[in-house]
Amino acid sequence: MTTRRPDIRELRPDDDLDAEFDLQHRAFGPVPDAFRPDWMASLQAAIAGGRVLGAFDGSRLVGSAAFHDMRQWWHGRSLPMAGVAGVKVAPEERGRGVGRMLMTDLLGVIAARGYPVSVLYPVTAPIYRSLGWEIAGALYETLLPARSLGSLLPPDPALLPPDPVPLPPDPVPLPPDPVPLPPDLPAPRPGAAPLPPGPAAPRRDAALARAPAPPLRRAGPDDAAEVIAVTGRVHESARDCGPATRDADTVRRWLGSTDLYAYLAPDGFLAYGWDGPDRDIHVRTALAGSAETTRAIWAVVASHASMARSVRARLSPADPVAWLTRELDARQSARKAWMLRLVDAAAAISARGFPAAADLSVTLRVQDATRPANTGLHSLKVSGGHGTLTPFETARGPHLPSAAPVRLGARGLASLYAGVPMATLRRAGLAADGDPDADGALDCAFAGPAFMLDAF
Repeated sequence: MTTRRPDIRELRPDDDLDAEFDLQHRAFGPVPDAFRPDWMASLQAAIAGGRVLGAFDGSRLVGSAAFHDMRQWWHGRSLPMAGVAGVKVAPEERGRGVGRMLMTDLLGVIAARGYPVSVLYPVTAPIYRSLGWEIAGALYETLLPARSLGSLLPPDPALLPPDPVPLPPDPVPLPPDPVPLPPDLPAPRPGAAPLPPGPAAPRRDAALARAPAPPLRRAGPDDAAEVIAVTGRVHESARDCGPATRDADTVRRWLGSTDLYAYLAPDGFLAYGWDGPDRDIHVRTALAGSAETTRAIWAVVASHASMARSVRARLSPADPVAWLTRELDARQSARKAWMLRLVDAAAAISARGFPAAADLSVTLRVQDATRPANTGLHSLKVSGGHGTLTPFETARGPHLPSAAPVRLGARGLASLYAGVPMATLRRAGLAADGDPDADGALDCAFAGPAFMLDAF
């Protein structure tokens, strides 16, 4: 056990990576042998990028922490995000402050690299809350019986284009000297065959109306850049809040997994695999930008209905699949919370998107002990889909607002950013003061729900 402050530095390629592997085993449980090559490749890539810190007592590794280079989407606009992962301390060193020192130094590295925001999945929350992270959103899983995907509801007939009005038939030309018709036509003879029907009016079975299926093809490692571009376009068009995309090398390694089946469309992406001993289906990603691609993607999943009993899918809480099943079969089966921190508050506000209708000007007083650059009296303005957070300063000195500011700490600011309602923040003790009439405008500007599709 160490009683002095450990030496915290970036791990290097020539460090003993078996010690990091042993630490992983002891902190989180054994890594199956089959996963060790992928785990080691990911670690080596992170070390090469200077994204892993190690805490050393002499030459002994007693803790480590890392972050992923990612981009996160907020109301349809993406910004750089550091996804913190693999924070671990040797069991015999726990309770001595090693984890807090590691996270403090890691936050400094994240800030120095220019990441406006950081996200993590907490195993324990107190240490992260003490440094400014707070619950922001969740990774949601939806469970569906596989059979329910076999017959999805068609588009609403009320939204189909109206039937075209049939044109009258071409008139039959009259003879040069028309013969006058008798005033009364004779009645049909008893037993005579009825006159043949005229041309039938076009019939449209709206319930079976279908648009042409979009092109959908298998995707592999060479499609990494296109997968990132397509998923980004879907998040942008959906004005999603929270989901993140990885770097190309990570996506390439993921697409090369032998147990992953991936399909790509111009406006959609599907990735899934078999799940557990019951051989059910686990959908890692199912994103589509149109109704046609949504149905094409779920048709691929539904093709396994005769072999799989259920489908477990990572989806947005507003994913359309719940509106496509004939019965109310889709139910949320799991929710894994993640925490957000604004590393550079001004950059985080200016980089994200906002609803075009949101229009506000609110004064915030922020207190952030770990990132003092965020501390102070700020003017938050949102208009035309963009926002700014600027200090109340002029060339002549401080310029004080006329209204009392809303007071927030780093945790409250992170939760507000993620769309947590002001009423919740006030009742949780994460927001105070200000004009209550402005709460509704803040809720409108930062409305969620925040979700992710990736666990790390």
